[in-house]
Amino acid sequence: MARVVVDVMLKPEILDPQGQAVQRALPRLGFEGIADVRQGKRFELEVEGPVDDAALARINEMAETFLANTVIEDFVVKVEEEK
Repeated sequence: MARVVVDVMLKPEILDPQGQAVQRALPRLGFEGIADVRQGKRFELEVEGPVDDAALARINEMAETFLANTVIEDFVVKVEEEK
């Protein structure tokens, strides 16, 4: 079994109001020196069997059609652990 992680983030040109709200709150909470905050989503998939090229292609298809809105979001697929 393997863990595959799909990280989804808004594209850089898309405004991120949640990230901006966190960035504005950090100095009030005593956390200085943070220039920018972007908020995203992380999906952890436990995959049965080996993560070969075919499995990665299927996961990329899943991310593109279901996990991310590719009009406004980018995504990255990473194999985190192989057991």
